[in-house]
Amino acid sequence: MNISLATTDEAIARCFAVMAQLRPHLVESQFVARVRRMQAEGFHLAALEADGAVRAVAGYRFYDKLFSGRNLYVDDLVTDGTHRSKGHGRALLNWLDDQARAHGCAQLELDSGVQRFEAHRFYLRERMHLSAHHFVRGLKA
Repeated sequence: MNISLATTDEAIARCFAVMAQLRPHLVESQFVARVRRMQAEGFHLAALEADGAVRAVAGYRFYDKLFSGRNLYVDDLVTDGTHRSKGHGRALLNWLDDQARAHGCAQLELDSGVQRFEAHRFYLRERMHLSAHHFVRGLKA
């Protein structure tokens, strides 16, 4: 397994098939440009490759909060559904932990949709805990 940041258009594009499993609304022809815009705002895209293919991806960013200090926030964390339970998710989460520590973060955090029961079991097994409810209000255009 090898984990690296997707920094070229080609590397970003190789992440699409796995990312789309978590984010099916994404449009492949717009994916690279969208990630590039997000990277300009501090977004990072990491890819775990095994056997010559992307098997897991994570999108994340660093930011500060008044109540908790510097954090690494995981926007997206997904393992290819045909290659789950092979340690890819754990390896990528551990890599994210290392990134957080290297950047002086007090914690690593993420939100997970209430319907993602398998993901919740994974996060709890990986020593994460539920710390808050996340509320959202859609805004009309």
